[in-house]
Amino acid sequence: MSLVRLKIKGISYSQTQNGAYALILNEVDGERKLPIVIGAFEAQSIAIALEKEIRPPRPLTHDLFKNFADRFDIVVKQVIIHKLVDGVFYSSLICERDKIEEIIDARTSDAIALALRFQAPIFTYKNILDKAGIYLKVDPSKEEEDTQDNILVEDIINEELELTTTQEDYTSHTTEELHKLLDEAVNNEDYEKAAKIRDEISKR
Repeated sequence: MSLVRLKIKGISYSQTQNGAYALILNEVDGERKLPIVIGAFEAQSIAIALEKEIRPPRPLTHDLFKNFADRFDIVVKQVIIHKLVDGVFYSSLICERDKIEEIIDARTSDAIALALRFQAPIFTYKNILDKAGIYLKVDPSKEEEDTQDNILVEDIINEELELTTTQEDYTSHTTEELHKLLDEAVNNEDYEKAAKIRDEISKR
């Protein structure tokens, strides 16, 4: 079966269901998107890896795994989303140490958080993308509360994907105040808020 390379399009937050996030993957050479529901911790970890300028004061679990792997010369070469059963995605980490390759089972959200830290490519099989890929925006608000890696299948609403997180207004703050708020957000490990503040600083 042929592999299709994916890239991360974004993370969408459900306004109506607390703690539910949708990770959106986009095929590199196409328009289809693969939406996956993930938990708040995994969403936060992926967001931090995407935001290069935000560094947590202490290593998160995925950072610890990366540091551990680096210490013992283990490299994650790629991530493959290899199976879809009853709406749940199954993934594998393709790892290498001393030129010996190993395949390790992983939740898709964890696998992608690690792929970002190792700068490893993400793939899925064409038949999975044919089955679960969509062209339109999805609304994660009606997904079940367990926030496992379930495919989003309800409420496809707009023509293009957009993040649904409500934007807090930081335009009235001075740049100095924004830097203080950024430091406070990072110290409080509120990385979603930190990303918004950093965006406002970047605009200036």
